[in-house]
Amino acid sequence: MVVNPEFSMDIKNNVWPWYALRVRARCEKRTASLLNHKGYEWFLPLYKCKRYWSDRIKEFELPLFPGYFFCRFDLQHRLPILKTPGVLNIVGIGKAPVPVDEEEIAAIQSIVQCGLPARPWPFLQVGQKVRINQGALCGLEGIVANSKGCHRLIVSVTLLRRSVAVELDGAWVSAISPLDHIRPAGQPGHLTGNEF
Repeated sequence: MVVNPEFSMDIKNNVWPWYALRVRARCEKRTASLLNHKGYEWFLPLYKCKRYWSDRIKEFELPLFPGYFFCRFDLQHRLPILKTPGVLNIVGIGKAPVPVDEEEIAAIQSIVQCGLPARPWPFLQVGQKVRINQGALCGLEGIVANSKGCHRLIVSVTLLRRSVAVELDGAWVSAISPLDHIRPAGQPGHLTGNEF
């Protein structure tokens, strides 16, 4: 993960919203560095990937969302962002930029910071929603998938229609019912890990 914490100002909490920037392929790090020099706060989530050659194995850090990264800024003053070499556009609906959900950014930041193996994953919109009850990601919610005998928590950035998967222990999670958003955890009707 790469984050520049230097710049922020906003409407509600003195922090501008996060926007997803679409950038030229394989230019994410360089473009983020240019925005860093302009004083913007940005977030480029990375993961480690191994490449195998006949004579060696090399480890790389690659973007979890190839061709995208996130930046906080005042939408009314977006021209310096759009003029930055490598930036193609601000992601939105039609030509209207749309901020990324703060909870989705926080979830991606938690995954990157926890140190568990993560990787890009096909976007999922339906499936069993779970809450993690233990470990470094305690409290995080997402969709669970089982791949090659491993449980993975899938967290999505809806605006980008992209997802990230992180490996986790199946005992750490409990299913979320629609009523759980009404009832606090531990109240009757809250599902436990045994019911997952």
